[in-house]
Amino acid sequence: MPDSTKSQQPKLIDQVRQVLRLHHYSIHTERSYVDWIVRFVRFHSMRSREHLFPAEAKIESFLTDLAVAANVAPATQNQAMNALVFLYKRVLNHPLQDSINAVRADKKINVPVVMTREEVAAVISLMDGTAQVVAKLLYGSGLRIMEAVRLRVKDVEFQMKQLTVRSGKGDKDRVTTFPTTLTPLLQNHLAGVKTLHQQDLAQGHGEVYLPHALARKYPTAAKEWGWQYVFPARDVSVDPRSGVTRRHHIDPSVINKAIKVAVRRAGLTKHISAHTFRHSFATHLLQRGTDIRTIQQLLGHSDLATTMIYTHILQQGGQGVPSPLDDLGV
Repeated sequence: MPDSTKSQQPKLIDQVRQVLRLHHYSIHTERSYVDWIVRFVRFHSMRSREHLFPAEAKIESFLTDLAVAANVAPATQNQAMNALVFLYKRVLNHPLQDSINAVRADKKINVPVVMTREEVAAVISLMDGTAQVVAKLLYGSGLRIMEAVRLRVKDVEFQMKQLTVRSGKGDKDRVTTFPTTLTPLLQNHLAGVKTLHQQDLAQGHGEVYLPHALARKYPTAAKEWGWQYVFPARDVSVDPRSGVTRRHHIDPSVINKAIKVAVRRAGLTKHISAHTFRHSFATHLLQRGTDIRTIQQLLGHSDLATTMIYTHILQQGGQGVPSPLDDLGV
């Protein structure tokens, strides 16, 4: 007689998605965790849930292969580990008992790439439209790219000259500075966004995604102006989780592509990405004499040591030591 419980059990990946959504993980984390779990299952050629055990040994061999064969970065290996811990602890209700003694990926100390003020100005001047406004916020407020595209209208406080970053890295809120020179440009941008929102409402749409079940608590909030994204997508789309047609925020790839084009046109050889503007924000504040702990709070770093990396960039030359060639006069 077949096991009715086993036959009714959802597929592993479907169950992973259900639990992720139950705990309000973002769609990006969901996709990442699912990808790692699928990769883990394929690595061990698993055919049933019984093949997931013994857990510690299988996780250890997978993470070791990532470090030795795939040569991944420490952050990538940690992300894979987090996904697998979630699988066993939250989905399978099997907390890991023994330690995982996998070969660790080599940890390199990377000094962040930073632009000079002149380089920042050059790149931004070669951008236009929404991409330019976002780039100005990345540099002017020290935002991460996802923090910028997820900004809501109510999070911009022109009078207080500050931005509220909701659910940033580590699911933490923080307040950071807002560049007053951006006020007229952003207000003009928001006027266009408001017109677009009114058109969406007239067509029976106008909703945005609300985090942490706020849509159930405040049924009308999803259509309110304050909750709309500052940088909405060009078109409405169907939410892959709920099936509801909404206007999501702009895809960060649009901004990244615009930055790449501007960097190439500016003739810069540095490897510059959206995150480079955030590094430049921190470094230039240090150069102006801003306290390191203030910068830590503006960036949302949990550990001061993370922020301290920018102090190394300020030392001109190797550890601030002039080259002996400069003494020769030839």
